[in-house]
Amino acid sequence: MSARSGKQAAIVGYSHSTVVRHATQPLGALALEVARDAIADAGLSPAVIDGFVTAAMFPSSGTHAVEDGVSMVSADWLAARIGSVPRYVAGFQGIGQITGSVGLAVNAIASGAADYVVVHRALHNPVGRYHGNTMTRAEGTNQWTAPQGFFGPLAMIALPYNEYLQRYGADRAAMAAVVVEARKNGARIPWSYWRDQPLTTKEYLAAPMITDPVCRYDCDIPVDGVAAFVLTSAERAKDLPHKPVHVAGYASSPPAPRRLPLHWPLEDIMAGGQETARRLWRNTGLSPAQIDLPQVYDGFSPFVWFWLEVLGFCPVGEAHRFVCDGGIDSDVPGALPALSGGGAIGNGRMHGVPQLLECYLQVAGRAGIRQRAQVDTALACHSSPHFGGAIAFTSTPTAKTPK
Repeated sequence: MSARSGKQAAIVGYSHSTVVRHATQPLGALALEVARDAIADAGLSPAVIDGFVTAAMFPSSGTHAVEDGVSMVSADWLAARIGSVPRYVAGFQGIGQITGSVGLAVNAIASGAADYVVVHRALHNPVGRYHGNTMTRAEGTNQWTAPQGFFGPLAMIALPYNEYLQRYGADRAAMAAVVVEARKNGARIPWSYWRDQPLTTKEYLAAPMITDPVCRYDCDIPVDGVAAFVLTSAERAKDLPHKPVHVAGYASSPPAPRRLPLHWPLEDIMAGGQETARRLWRNTGLSPAQIDLPQVYDGFSPFVWFWLEVLGFCPVGEAHRFVCDGGIDSDVPGALPALSGGGAIGNGRMHGVPQLLECYLQVAGRAGIRQRAQVDTALACHSSPHFGGAIAFTSTPTAKTPK
């Protein structure tokens, strides 16, 4: 979808909670606090907010109660308590929660359904084992996988990760470069769970194996945390205190092939991801060479390799060498700072928020001592390339009209 029109939307304010394993207040109370802070950051009052959007997914494969305001926070829940009279309230359910949520907000603004929209993301880490499951019976298609131990996202990502290692001659030492880079950058961020806690290659390689070849540090750590962003039209944004960051366009992945539960072969990921990239470049009018700051998704470390390749930042099968050679080192001039915001591995399981936030902060010039020079275009990715999406941002509105 393209956002290139006279009513192009822009992010004009944000807020982010400190990321912790378990918050001392209910998730709903934290979400209210963060949303109000984001509205104030945008120079607005709650009364003018007339749109609320989120994807209130509770991302746990275990057996945990789903309760609005406690383990998740829907747009409806927040809208009813913020102190405004909303005209547009929506929850996204589909492929790529962050991409879909921003898309709903952009379309609401472009259509006139809302003038000022809060997009929030609230993540909860339940007490007990995150993937703890009380299932005693496997039914439907699960009967062919769960009894054999093929259950949950770790088994899902181990399959294509193994395929990649074998097909392209990569090894886990190469993946260490991804994780060390994410943790290095996350350690510099005040709200990160891993603040002041970088990781060494030696520590990574010594970590316990969970589902071969996935080790503990290949996964983002489950956390409690909330982020909120305020969007409005490019025209209204001119009168607000911060430099607006314009949504140039976005793309969601096509539906994945129907296979067994959690069966993500490498072929599917790459083919679907390449289609996601084609949609993105077509919808935005941009190309890989025009992106100053890509932020690739890293809920599991292999996603970094997959995104770099499908987006065209390096050839297929070469991402492991590209990263090992310093290709994404944020401290190397001329390198591609694809994890400069720390990502999920460097911040905690904020499910696409670190990528979106880093794009906003850098393009808006609000990254403080981490601010990079001349960031006019940025790209935030979410989830797997074949089961997620990406959003492009620019420092100025694009003039080209939609196709």
